Amino acid sequence: MAQLIGEILGDRYELLRELGSHPGRRTYLALDRRRYEQVVLKLLLFGGGMTWDDFKLFEREAAVLQTLDHPAIPRYLDYFEINTPDLKGFALVQTYIEAKSLATWQAEGRVFSEEDLRLLADRLLDILIYLHGRQPPVIHRDIKPTNILLGDRSGHDLGKVYLVDFGAVQTAIAGSTRTVVGTYGYMPPEQFGGKTLPASDLYALGMTLIYLATGTPPDELPQKELRVQFQPLVSLSPPFIRWLEKMVAPALEERFDSATAARQALKRLDTSPHEASLITKTPPYGSRLQVRETPQGLLVQIPPVGFNVSLLFLIPFAVAWNGFLVVWYSLAISSGFWLMAVFATGHLAVGLGLIGGILYMLLGWQVLMVTRKDLRFYEHILGFRWRRPKVLPLEVIEQIEFQPHSTYRDREGDRQELSSKLVIRAGSQAIELTENALSVTSRDLEWLAYTLGRYLGRRVTQARQDVRSA
Repeated sequence: MAQLIGEILGDRYELLRELGSHPGRRTYLALDRRRYEQVVLKLLLFGGGMTWDDFKLFEREAAVLQTLDHPAIPRYLDYFEINTPDLKGFALVQTYIEAKSLATWQAEGRVFSEEDLRLLADRLLDILIYLHGRQPPVIHRDIKPTNILLGDRSGHDLGKVYLVDFGAVQTAIAGSTRTVVGTYGYMPPEQFGGKTLPASDLYALGMTLIYLATGTPPDELPQKELRVQFQPLVSLSPPFIRWLEKMVAPALEERFDSATAARQALKRLDTSPHEASLITKTPPYGSRLQVRETPQGLLVQIPPVGFNVSLLFLIPFAVAWNGFLVVWYSLAISSGFWLMAVFATGHLAVGLGLIGGILYMLLGWQVLMVTRKDLRFYEHILGFRWRRPKVLPLEVIEQIEFQPHSTYRDREGDRQELSSKLVIRAGSQAIELTENALSVTSRDLEWLAYTLGRYLGRRVTQARQDVRSA
């Protein structure tokens, strides 16, 4: 019905553009020509697939909105009948909120960290506490990413959160209904039977948060005994995962019984994403990793390998090699035969490399530093940088990948081993940390991968290493 654009309904509302449509229902952005402000105008039109249940839901939405007064919920403005030669139906007018839906933010690539998810949950639970605390309680019944609006981020703040589209709303006094409304994947089991309770909205909210954390619609996630198996797909702290599991428990008796209880439980979790990311603040038992938070950010230090059996051979060899070079260069200088010195340049590089390698094993540290702006990796010996540092801006870090220890057969049929790796990818650049049994183990790297994932709000993937080049 593109021809409706420009039409004036109710002698005051000029239709500007269509915001959405369903059989028998259309939603428009309109201009209130009396107040000269933008509003949302929802139409229920006779014909075009409209049913009696649609009419009841439409009238209920208008009636409920008139009773609500919350800054995060659209405000009721007007309701009138449409009776023209071309259109017959009803119109509901409400305030317009200029913000994108969570679905739109997700489609545009916005990544939601654990801190974001907790703040979002807290603000939506505040709205649900208001709705469920009404007499009778108001149950939304269709909480999902498209019905939650989020304003632009302001500094470190998540942005303002709004709950919209009360087209499926029900008051608890109405009891059970044979009309099943809601969105598959976000509806709890009891809602399929026409039964809805305040806890039903909690299930939908939990599924919405899981969608934002995984990037996968709930109906596409694996299930076991009606429980969504989202845990392997997220990089969230264990307490927050347990909180989400309780939100989306299929059995009502296992779910939070109220938005207030869910919010209190959420607040009892750690108060910041950094604390949450380091719930397992101590690395695996026996690990040599040193991890701490500083005013600048997260600091991860991998200490030197230290003295080991390999040095029993390497040190004497380096002494002998460089001793020979001292004699060689002494003869070249004393005899004035400089060509001898030039000839040994390559050997000198090897000798210096042996010394550097020994010093690095004994005194070399690897440092990973996460600041507010970037992730930095560098190596140093007694404070002197060893090799050029790598710097990845946080906004371009795409994923954190853990590649477990694996084996393969080479072309000759011999068994070869590949050490575990932690890879932080940002476009064509990457930072890699490789397993070394003497300083960092496979378990260390796996723990560090998930710790960084939670701290940065990035997903952690596990992948087999590519052996095609082997």
